[in-house]
Amino acid sequence: MNFTLGPIMTGTIHPFRGEEGSAIAKRPVSGSVRIGPLGIEGDEQADRVHHGGVDKAIHHYPLDHYPFWREELGEHDLLRAPGGFGENISTTGLTECDLLIGDRLRLGTALVEVSQGRQPCWKLDHRFQRKGVTARIIATGRSGWYYRVLEPGMAQQGDRLELVERGAENWSVERVFRLLLPGKPDRDGAEIRQLLDLPQLADAWKVRARKLLDG
Repeated sequence: MNFTLGPIMTGTIHPFRGEEGSAIAKRPVSGSVRIGPLGIEGDEQADRVHHGGVDKAIHHYPLDHYPFWREELGEHDLLRAPGGFGENISTTGLTECDLLIGDRLRLGTALVEVSQGRQPCWKLDHRFQRKGVTARIIATGRSGWYYRVLEPGMAQQGDRLELVERGAENWSVERVFRLLLPGKPDRDGAEIRQLLDLPQLADAWKVRARKLLDG
């Protein structure tokens, strides 16, 4: 699998709701940017507890989902170009059902690995000024995903995003997301225990899996 990168986007912390700040509003970066263990140079996170870190260094959201959201939300300004969902990168032709946890991809000259789906929060409802955006992401599995950075490098718009090594067989981002996120009362405990054996799965999602097993 080989894809062309759209704009690479970063954000700085700005007022978001009341006294709370956020860097969810990403803007395209011109030229080549450095990618390190904590993500793209210049990208910030206001809430370091729930955002950022080595397992959530880069957020990828498919441009493929934008037509769905235009049907859901209408011709919203945030859906005119990539970045509406706070993503750092976007492509066409690659979605959650295509990628496996642990897939390794060459992003420009950097090497990245799929670590988890993106768990949506209230900030997306607030950003779009629409109730239910987060709930629809959970219901439809249109989550996007995160990468950890295995090898630092450089990337820019138009570079290739190339799959170089497959991860955990049968464990797509979509499958893991639907297993761990709310709304599935009949979760299979054996399936969750299998999931816990995946070394490539982000630690935070292993914690979530254990909590589900504990009831």
